[in-house]
Amino acid sequence: MKKQLTRQQYLDLYYYMRLNRAVEDTMVKLFRQNKIVGGLYSSEGQEGISVGTAYALEKKDWMAPMIRNIGALLVKGVPPRDIFTQHMAKYTSPTRGKDGTSHFGDLENLHIVSPISMLGDLIPVMTGVAMAGRYLGQKIVAMTWIGDGGSSTGVFHEGLNFAASQKAPFVLILENNQWAYSTPVKRQVPVKDLADRAKSYGIPSYIVDGNDVVAVYTTAKEAVDRARAGEGPILIEAKSMRMRGHAQHDPAEYVPKEMFEYWKARDPIVLYEKFLTGEKLLDVKGKKEIEERIETLLTKERDFAENSPMPPAEFANEGVYCTGDSCHKIAPKWERSKAEVTPPRSSIAGVWSVEGFGEGKGSAGKNAPIHFGDTAPASPELGENESKLAPKTPAKTVVKKVAGSNGKGKTHAPATKNGASRKEVANALASRVGKKPATAAAGKRR
Repeated sequence: MKKQLTRQQYLDLYYYMRLNRAVEDTMVKLFRQNKIVGGLYSSEGQEGISVGTAYALEKKDWMAPMIRNIGALLVKGVPPRDIFTQHMAKYTSPTRGKDGTSHFGDLENLHIVSPISMLGDLIPVMTGVAMAGRYLGQKIVAMTWIGDGGSSTGVFHEGLNFAASQKAPFVLILENNQWAYSTPVKRQVPVKDLADRAKSYGIPSYIVDGNDVVAVYTTAKEAVDRARAGEGPILIEAKSMRMRGHAQHDPAEYVPKEMFEYWKARDPIVLYEKFLTGEKLLDVKGKKEIEERIETLLTKERDFAENSPMPPAEFANEGVYCTGDSCHKIAPKWERSKAEVTPPRSSIAGVWSVEGFGEGKGSAGKNAPIHFGDTAPASPELGENESKLAPKTPAKTVVKKVAGSNGKGKTHAPATKNGASRKEVANALASRVGKKPATAAAGKRR
């Protein structure tokens, strides 16, 4: 970590990471007391990603967190009581008790789009938000997150390609936390860096240590500034580790103990504390003040949540369907010139005629064994993977040998699976339908 921010910025990052973990620790206790009615998903070990990336946004910007991005909610201004009441399905929660996890947002004030359970679907949604902001001349940036497993969904690729073709001011944070539920990354994707997927859509990408909150923030800030300046979407891969199971019910016994020990020593909060202490930005007194501030806040917020009522029974059928203007108004705003609402021109020139089209290198670095039009075929050199997958021996044809009048073997038509020749099978079928058996002269004209 390098000293490059203001003192207040450094302490803000520390406060929000500590608050993130304290909020989740409180919810674990509530969960074990059966006061949380839905699933509980931990972000322990990943606080630096949520906090560092969200801290790079401006108040006018939009974001769409996933269920592990509680730190991003806190940075954007969501009070802990909203998170507590939401998970406890209380009537005072943002969804009035109609959800038991983090499926809530704030479109009017905080510009937060609710999480979508179908992973990857937030990418085209936030691309649309980014485009809408550009149409309205707002100079906003839209941000969302996706996990390593979610990056293998079809909509991840469709959405990223859509964002790239529209040059949308959009930043995607890919949290590589090593596990998609119980499947390790190496069993999901045959590449080392998931950021390489950005190359497929002609957009830039970054790779950052997700446990270094300063690096995460500075990287995200640069990406946000570039997107805001009109450079189009950017992908950031933040490498980290999910230090708990998929949810509270999952003990994560499939994770090697050595892996947990390695990443435990790289805890983002512990690493950051060492940095702040070494740079004389945080001392014992300052740390205690932050801890007391968090404890006072969460005690108040937890008490509010626990004392809040459950929703009344008659509320179950309210707010289920949109009833038009009485629900919320959605109307087009034709305030911009046609030029401003027209998608940007492609950064790639449209070329239909290329000398030697069809020749060149394949993905394995060898000549592509194809040709087009009047070009000569390229030499069919096999790449490394193609050589490995090529059959080691040629296919064999099984033939039937029968004894002739001279006692020597005579080769007939290729045999079928059970050993009979095609001619024998044809004769057998012919006898069943009353036709004459096939002869050696069959098929010849006389």
